[in-house]
Amino acid sequence: MLAKEFRFEDGAAYERTMGVWSQLAGAPFLDWLAPAPRRAWIDVGCGNGAFSELIVKRCAPSSVHGIDPSAGQLAFARARPGARPASFSEGDAQALPFPDHSFDIAVMALVIFFVADPARSVAEMVRVTRPGGTAATYAWDMLGGGFPLEPFREEMRALGIAAPNPPSAEASRIDVLHKLWKDGGLEAVETREIGIERTFASFDELWSVSLGSSIGATIAKMEIGDVERLKRGLRARLQADATGKITYGARANAVKGRVPE
Repeated sequence: MLAKEFRFEDGAAYERTMGVWSQLAGAPFLDWLAPAPRRAWIDVGCGNGAFSELIVKRCAPSSVHGIDPSAGQLAFARARPGARPASFSEGDAQALPFPDHSFDIAVMALVIFFVADPARSVAEMVRVTRPGGTAATYAWDMLGGGFPLEPFREEMRALGIAAPNPPSAEASRIDVLHKLWKDGGLEAVETREIGIERTFASFDELWSVSLGSSIGATIAKMEIGDVERLKRGLRARLQADATGKITYGARANAVKGRVPE
């Protein structure tokens, strides 16, 4: 079971933080996959449906099935207007509740570093994908500074406060992703980096949005003085433009491969 700071139950809070970041990275990821229309998709670890909605909007799928262990996240996903053609159910990425060869495309968006056994989750994606189909993922480059909340983490480290990594952070490295896909028996394996930017209307918006993420649990335990020092460090690091807006970037690593026929 995941530690508390890595369990996401509030779909609305997640939407403001990672849901937006996920779609920003998900769009170029889907362009890179270049899927044919009318394909059956499984979105493993779909969370609140942010990426499932993107599949519906951009890929003309025949079906999309999202699976996630969080009932709260799934409730939000089912209420998303743009994801209504999709279906959602509870389940585990390491034991997908579907027969072999059920889907044409299996994707995992910003999830693989949370899975206790990434290789097992890859094996499950391959199992439920039809021969000739695609298995793919993208993940924040957690160890290379690509996480959207890395500015917070850097300022915390400067204060001597450790911000925890997800349990399988190594799986976010592009070389590790490549090896996982090759070891999983996939063919035509390719990787790429995805760089994106997000703009916040003000520092206050950035701060309030970010508190709904995994980093918020760490901030909640900090002394008031440390929180104020964290804010000052962030303001200096992420300087606003003349209108008060703050723009900064994040980076994800992606991998795709074909299931052998």
